Amino acid sequence: MALAAVVTATRPSSGSLRLLARHARPKWPLRSPISASYSSSTSPSSMTRRLVLYSKPGCCLCDGLKEKLQAAFLLSGPDSLSDVELQIRDITTNPEWEKAYQYEIPVLARVLSDGTEETLPRLSPRLGVELIHKKIASALRQ
Repeated sequence: MALAAVVTATRPSSGSLRLLARHARPKWPLRSPISASYSSSTSPSSMTRRLVLYSKPGCCLCDGLKEKLQAAFLLSGPDSLSDVELQIRDITTNPEWEKAYQYEIPVLARVLSDGTEETLPRLSPRLGVELIHKKIASALRQ
């Protein structure tokens, strides 16, 4: 199964740059200065479930959770996360995000159908991959 990684970097003065690359496995953690989106689905779907991870460069908890999320997205089974799109947002690029999450990162939120975000219960990067997978699948079913 091939996975697609979509990287989106936005620069305030020059608009945006969008790159699409296909890899056997996404490269984590991505060293993008702004944000990154990962999708384990190769075809776009209107029913794609979306998550946002608020983090910042140099955050060891954020990097640990990114690694666990990568592994969780690769697990198969009845609660597969293969259609989940993960967008990583660097809080240092947006004053509102930084103010809201500076002491809380990593923060994982699901994007609701109306575009609003709902913060999920905190996931420790010390949790096992299977437990993280189970907690995300449960949160996305709600």
